[in-house]
Order: sequence, then C-alpha cells, then structure tokens
Amino acid sequence: MKYKCLVLDHDDTVVRSTPDIHYPSFVESMKELRPDIEPYTLEEFVSYCFEPGFHPLCREILKYNDEEMKRQQEVWRKYTGSVVPDVYDGFVELIKSFKEQGGYICVVSHSEKERILRDYDEKIGIVPDLVFGWEAEEWQRKPNPYPLEEIMKRLKLKSDDLLMVDDLKPGLDMARICNVDFCCAGWSHMIPSIVEFMSDKSDYYFSKIDQLSNLVL
Repeated sequence: MKYKCLVLDHDDTVVRSTPDIHYPSFVESMKELRPDIEPYTLEEFVSYCFEPGFHPLCREILKYNDEEMKRQQEVWRKYTGSVVPDVYDGFVELIKSFKEQGGYICVVSHSEKERILRDYDEKIGIVPDLVFGWEAEEWQRKPNPYPLEEIMKRLKLKSDDLLMVDDLKPGLDMARICNVDFCCAGWSHMIPSIVEFMSDKSDYYFSKIDQLSNLVL
C-alpha cells in the first residue's frame, strides 16, 4: 500500500453530519446565547468552520465566555447523542479493506471521541486504532500538530507513512506542519471558494470516494 495509516477527519469526511447535526445545533445555541444576532446560514457556518475554525468562531467572533461555551456544547451534545449520521457511500468498504490489508485507521476530529466510536461501531463495524477528538485540550486539537505527532510516535510511523483526509483547512494546516500528505474530501463541499482553495493547496483533491480508494488500496 502507498500509505500505512489513514488519518481521517470524521464530520463531512466519513459521515454526513453538518447539515443534520452540527449546523442546527449551532443555530439553536446561537439563538439562545446571541439572540440579537441573526443566525448564520449553513454556508456562512461552513465558511467560518473552514477559516478561522470552529473554536475561534465561538471565542473570537461570537465571543462566548466559558459558561456560554459550556452551554453551546450541551446543546451540541444533545444533537450528537440523538442522531447517528450516515456514512458516505463507499467508505465502509474502503476502511475495512484498508484494515484487512494491515493498515492503521486513526481519527482526528472536532467531534467527541465517544460519538466517533459509536458511529464506527454502529455504521462501519470496526474500532479505529487511535481517536483524537474535541474532548482533548485546545492545544491537542487540530490544527495543532499534537494528534499527528502522537500517531507517529505511538504507531512508530514516519510522516510519509500517513495520509490525512479532511474536508476543511484545519486538517490541511495540521498536515502541512507535520509534513504529512493531505487529501481533501471534496465530496462534501458546497462552497466554490472552499473548493478553489482546497483543490489548489491539497496534495490530492477528490470529489468521489472511489478516487481515494484507488489511491490507498
């Protein structure tokens, strides 16, 4: 295989989740915490998650304090706890085949580890080798290099053994810091400016999952 380890983002890379889970939960919390601001559209929300990222969106743009961040997470967890997102067609077969051939599957996501493990168990039928989720300290979340550094350390891999697959810029930034190849999950994109940026900056930009399968299997 070209790579020994697939490092997968979760939301809108492996599972369809933003339109049905993350965006409506964000709107609900925004209406409660910032009722004087018109809730962002889905496209605006995705754009902010792309740049500067979800945490800066909450902290720097909406200026949520610690208690408001906690409340935002409570609303978000209500949604993630009640809805199990669907996996994109072709990903179950890709992940299982990669594992069967001796590859590692790791997840680096802004979702919580327990939800990721639930989704993999119910929808894919495997347990990822390592999972780095939102429950980590801020400095341990992407785009910080900690998750990729830990994957290489724990699994005794080199940077060129890994392929990072993500739909948004924080994953790209993390991969670049660690000199890891990056594949953009273009199958979830809806905003032309994001498509243009990511297709220009990524090592691979794929609009179909079978393109990723052909690369890594």
